[in-house]
Amino acid sequence: MTGRILVVDDVKANVRLLEARLSAEYFDVRAAESGPDALDTIARWPCDIVLLDVMMPGMDGFEVCRRIKADPRTAHIPVVMITALDHADDRIKGLRAGADEFLTKPVNDIALVARVKNLVSLKRVTDELRLRAQTGSQFGLAPAVEADRTAPGRVLLVDDRPSSYARLAEILREETRVDVETDPAEALIDAAETPYDVVLLNLGLAGHDPLRLVSQLRALERTRLVPIVLLCDADDRTRVMRALDLGVNDTIMRPVERTELLLRVRAQIARKRATDRLASDVEQTIAMAITDPLTGLRNRHYLESHLDRLVRQAQEGDLPLSVLVIDIDRFKQVNDRYGHDAGDAVIAEVAARLKAHTRGLDLACRLGGEEFVILMPETPAEAAEKVGERLRAVIEGAPFALPEEAGHLPVTVSVGVAGLLGGKDSGARLIKRADIALYQAKTAGRNRVVRHWGAGEGPDAAPDAPGHERRAGRAGPLGGRHTGTG
Repeated sequence: MTGRILVVDDVKANVRLLEARLSAEYFDVRAAESGPDALDTIARWPCDIVLLDVMMPGMDGFEVCRRIKADPRTAHIPVVMITALDHADDRIKGLRAGADEFLTKPVNDIALVARVKNLVSLKRVTDELRLRAQTGSQFGLAPAVEADRTAPGRVLLVDDRPSSYARLAEILREETRVDVETDPAEALIDAAETPYDVVLLNLGLAGHDPLRLVSQLRALERTRLVPIVLLCDADDRTRVMRALDLGVNDTIMRPVERTELLLRVRAQIARKRATDRLASDVEQTIAMAITDPLTGLRNRHYLESHLDRLVRQAQEGDLPLSVLVIDIDRFKQVNDRYGHDAGDAVIAEVAARLKAHTRGLDLACRLGGEEFVILMPETPAEAAEKVGERLRAVIEGAPFALPEEAGHLPVTVSVGVAGLLGGKDSGARLIKRADIALYQAKTAGRNRVVRHWGAGEGPDAAPDAPGHERRAGRAGPLGGRHTGTG
């Protein structure tokens, strides 16, 4: 694993030692000799971790850390404080400044590399989510509504020592909701079913391997991003480093100091909520990228990829697959007479009626303009034709309300139907045949359903006969379309 590490220390010998150790692990290492130099370097060089000496002249490490965490552009960068100070008050001061970890001089090389690799790995998960969320913002997609940050966090405490979990739970309940579980198997089920913000795990479980639970939590999709904080003793160094490799977010050494525990858990809750917010933004971005904003139906891009999957599944399972192509009749006249707001209202209402009268298995999409496609898995063409007739009647059956009390407007649609033809057929050909049938419905007077008869289906139809595979004034199945006769 590679990563960009900034070492901040005013003692050159310390810098050289850290540079040599980290470079041997193929990290890209740069150095800064003072706080201002470090802040300037971070602004120009996007690092993955800052290793920060506390005792420096001028601006000390605590102030540098505060400034890094106060800047939205750098707040996500982990900061590891390296210090000769090993008192609880110093750790608490660093935690309040935003530090993610503390290493005591002289630094143990193995512990240093293990924690650096762990923090790089955790940061990259967040970086990927941030990048995707930023991409959505660049395309004008709004972020998800932010959750209430003031709500108390929820902690799952996994500990089988009554004296231990009673004290820990008492401290944590000052700020959080705490559930205690003594059985790791039950804890895994609880964590998968309940949206915890932190799992606090005792490394000294009797009769159980807590690292197995860590591995299982990281393997489950629902718990993969839940922060895990490990309670350990000073002689647990080997297992702690193994836990870091497995993805533990933080460690707390016994004896546990009340304020330090609250600060560390509070930091993990804040990090979890920020990650959840980013993940929600990404999910919303993906949904918006494949959704038509006017109708809420899936859009053309999604249709193309989804249709290909349905065709493969149908051919592999020897199952029927049909499509309906639906076009609003004389839609241009609606726009010309009543305006585009009325046209949008008609499109949205047609979409709502189509969605309300199709199965959950079916997929209604807006192809563009006033044209829609409904994909119907496991449905033969003759059954799809009946569905098309039902939808046509639903649209015609009730007039459409126009905006601004402009009255009601009768609306009709024309429908083309086609079914998949054997193992050599394709989604593009399927849509084209339905498109041809739609054109026949338009030229025959509109407000009707026409089924395309493929080779060997109709009483006298041939695949290359006029009106079957040729269509004047229309382009290919999913490209260069226009509304034709309307």
